[in-house]
Amino acid sequence: MLSIEDNELLTRTGPGTAMGDLFRRFWLPVALSKEVGPTEKGPTKVTVLGEKLIAFRNKDNTVGLVDARCPHRLANLYWGRNEGDGLRCVYHGWKFDKEGNCLDQPAESEETCFKQHVKLKAYPTHEVAGAIWAYMGPADKKPPFPEFEFTLVPSDHVYASKRLQLCNWLQNLEGELDTAHVQQLHQHEVVPGSMVALAPRYEIKDTGFGMLMIAKREGKDGTPHAGKINWRMTPYIMPSGTLIPQTPERPQHLTFAVPIDDVTMMGYTVSWRADRPITGEDMRRFTEDDILHLRVDPETFLPVANIHNDYLIDRKSQATETMTGIPGLRLQDVAVQEDQDGPIAPRHLEKLGSTDLAIVMMRRKLLTTVKGLQNGQEPPQPSDSESFKCRSVFAEVSSDLSWQDVFKSVQPAGSKVALEA
Repeated sequence: MLSIEDNELLTRTGPGTAMGDLFRRFWLPVALSKEVGPTEKGPTKVTVLGEKLIAFRNKDNTVGLVDARCPHRLANLYWGRNEGDGLRCVYHGWKFDKEGNCLDQPAESEETCFKQHVKLKAYPTHEVAGAIWAYMGPADKKPPFPEFEFTLVPSDHVYASKRLQLCNWLQNLEGELDTAHVQQLHQHEVVPGSMVALAPRYEIKDTGFGMLMIAKREGKDGTPHAGKINWRMTPYIMPSGTLIPQTPERPQHLTFAVPIDDVTMMGYTVSWRADRPITGEDMRRFTEDDILHLRVDPETFLPVANIHNDYLIDRKSQATETMTGIPGLRLQDVAVQEDQDGPIAPRHLEKLGSTDLAIVMMRRKLLTTVKGLQNGQEPPQPSDSESFKCRSVFAEVSSDLSWQDVFKSVQPAGSKVALEA
């Protein structure tokens, strides 16, 4: 459980909050590339960490991300005119470039040099893998962009999506790290004696990117799994990312929970194959099955199946076939995460068990880091950009292999992930 005070500390991310300051030390996905169209399409609304922002694309294809409020009379720059090298407020014509510099003030005398004293809040962006990422922290603390493996592959090897989720960001992150729920919430048919039916043992290891959550299941004698170990290793990418364990034939998947405000978030998922393009079957699964990517309303990004229609639950299916009656693994996650006694779960009421070790350790990591930042200690993860080049693990191997052997065997070439012993 968390105290009421620590729960408040971790779940509040608006400007001026401690957790908000920690989020702002990292590069975060803030929009899909397809949302920010060419110059003539105009700007796009973006809300992140409680800040109302505007994204726009210049003629050189770079993306600006600026405060939605014109500093003159606070008119909304969403109505602004994108002129290819900057955004012009339609109220009085003040024009700003992607760095927030004021380029023009039509009604002001040039003699006053007033525009040199006006600055629009602007954030640096980085576009990769079908998404636009932003750094929203202090300029002198800006880290290099993380060297995720998907930044190094061709564009046809990658697919990105996002979904609106009606709960605090921490509920989603905790769900991603909760290995124990997989054999319950996502249950279709568990074969007695199968690996997935066995209770795992857990280890947690610190890494340069955050933490590695390790779940180990030992095959029972007298079953086909005797002498085998099932490993499920989930990298926790600070502050709110996870790499979802996958078998080698499947694409890798990074998920990121990005707060819109304290009671809503955008869940971003980037999927990629290192060795070949995303296949037609991959795309079918991404766009139809609600497994990791969800079918959403193209304007709001609210999932088609959502809390307002009970996630299209099928009670007959629940009674005879599946645990939930809700179609799709990701949708099942969303259903329970959005309804944990409110959009911000009252964690002081929890009764945690041994299977919650990953969640407990993640919370401790965040609390230590955010309290350190409050005391002037910068988080080390953003500057260790090379360590972000890693993969998850979901494998059944002989019992004489250590978790280190198994983890290293699936990592991409050139990976520099350092693990504690």
